[in-house]
Amino acid sequence: SQAAWCELPSRVLLVLTSQRGVQMYESDGSTMVFWHALDIPEQPAAHSVFARGIATAGGRFVCVGTSSGAVLVFDIPPKGTNVTLSEILEQHRDPVTDIAAEQGQAPDGAGDLVTADDAGTLCLWSTGEEFTLLGKIPGSGSSCSSVTLWNGIVAAGYGNGQIRLWEAGSGRIRAQVSAHARWIYALDLAPLTGKLLSGAEDSFVHVWQLSRKPDTDDIEIRHCHAECVTDTQVCGARFCDPAGDTFAVTGYDLSEILCYGPA
Repeated sequence: SQAAWCELPSRVLLVLTSQRGVQMYESDGSTMVFWHALDIPEQPAAHSVFARGIATAGGRFVCVGTSSGAVLVFDIPPKGTNVTLSEILEQHRDPVTDIAAEQGQAPDGAGDLVTADDAGTLCLWSTGEEFTLLGKIPGSGSSCSSVTLWNGIVAAGYGNGQIRLWEAGSGRIRAQVSAHARWIYALDLAPLTGKLLSGAEDSFVHVWQLSRKPDTDDIEIRHCHAECVTDTQVCGARFCDPAGDTFAVTGYDLSEILCYGPA
């Protein structure tokens, strides 16, 4: 269901999630480092079982969300296969949809990890030897499908096409944009510049600029660019460089990855 490169100080792992569990591979895909199977109920459940949402945290942890709402925290050794499940975070009542770690410099008191679920609830965490819940932002009836975290700003994309910006310290909403006509499936952030990429079922990909006013510390979002991927429900969108000058897009039933860059 998802794949992500997890960059740790001493190694890079390729982490895959599926309906069966979590797989971790060496960066070249040659060796499976670790496999964690999900608990499959004996009786057929009303909802499917899966893992979704991947993020590195605290310099040595990989966090993975599950359909039960639990977030699995794996402690990754500098080398070798001795990966351990060190903690399970149980604050979500609905399936986890996405997890993001701080990609900039978090202000004092702000969390450095955010988790999102199908009900739109966001949980803000401080990572360390133990993970501490700093705050919970309740959902408002729409699933939060994707989330990012940059310089204490939480950017969340929702099933109703909205992007909302929150303070990672206080949990206050600071901006709301009706960005797309349909479900947002992908958000990505360029850590060097604060550019935000959004892709949705409406066939559009938008580039936004996030910023803070130096005098008031207000959070601003400005539209920079739009691309229409004709007749394609966009389901994946990522920047290809830390400055956000290029990005790649794909969609349902599309066997291609489309790359966009400066003219």
